[in-house]
Amino acid sequence: MPDHELHLGLEEDGEGYTTLTLMPNPAKPRGGVVVLDEWLIDQIHLAMDRVEAAPPEKGFILASGSERVFTAGADLEEFESKDDPALFAYLEKAAAAFMRITHLDCTSAAVIGGSALGGGLEIAMHCDGLIGLETGADEKPYLVGLPEAGLGLCPGWGGTQMLPARIPAPDAILATAKGRVFKSNELPNDLFDVVVARRQDLPAAARDWMGLHQRHRRWELPRSIQDMSTDVLIVALDEIADLLPDTDAARAVVECVRSGNKDGFLTALETERRLLVSLRHTPTARERLADFFAGQKR
Repeated sequence: MPDHELHLGLEEDGEGYTTLTLMPNPAKPRGGVVVLDEWLIDQIHLAMDRVEAAPPEKGFILASGSERVFTAGADLEEFESKDDPALFAYLEKAAAAFMRITHLDCTSAAVIGGSALGGGLEIAMHCDGLIGLETGADEKPYLVGLPEAGLGLCPGWGGTQMLPARIPAPDAILATAKGRVFKSNELPNDLFDVVVARRQDLPAAARDWMGLHQRHRRWELPRSIQDMSTDVLIVALDEIADLLPDTDAARAVVECVRSGNKDGFLTALETERRLLVSLRHTPTARERLADFFAGQKR
């Protein structure tokens, strides 16, 4: 049964900006890492009920209570525990939660000061802007990207559609098809709208960016390949055709891109969900997920 007490941070600053801070599940603290399990999805819906009841005038900031990891993506143990209909329902419920951020009338920005992987990057990309933390020369870089194909899977919350709209499409599609993530000191140009040197400057940078990118109407969809020229996507797919791995996951990513290019974001979301649920039953995914869980226990 969903917990109707809000455990996430929700703060209005009195200047027209509201910040939602994602927090780890108190029943599964995972060393303080924020994971998109069903508890957190329910919490995001609860928080958005309150945000929509008192809409921010100027902007909405999505933040994380973990310094090490912005959000680590889905809880794979919970993912594996669900049968196919339950997994579909979970994916749909999360997609609806993320879309409520996009649907706000005001500008939104995610402040990313640690790894944003899989669903963690996908929820961030439902915001208008991405504000990142620079990695110093003597600091360990954090990771950003969509690693699902490395487990024999594909993204399930719009990653195949949103990443190509933020960085060069060939790079985005190929990285997603390979499950390759980017280090924070080697990020593609334009993935982050602003980068700051100090963690404490992230919220102010988000407010400054939103102040320069004000909008006062609802967006129906996040920035995605639906906003791009069809020809650009066709050329991108042709450019990387010989570089794509011969895997079910890579073929699924390409199918999702073609789906979005032809029929739009919402249809592509359905394609992602269908293929993700199907892919987890393949021998490759079974083997790689088993290896992943074995590594977690070491």
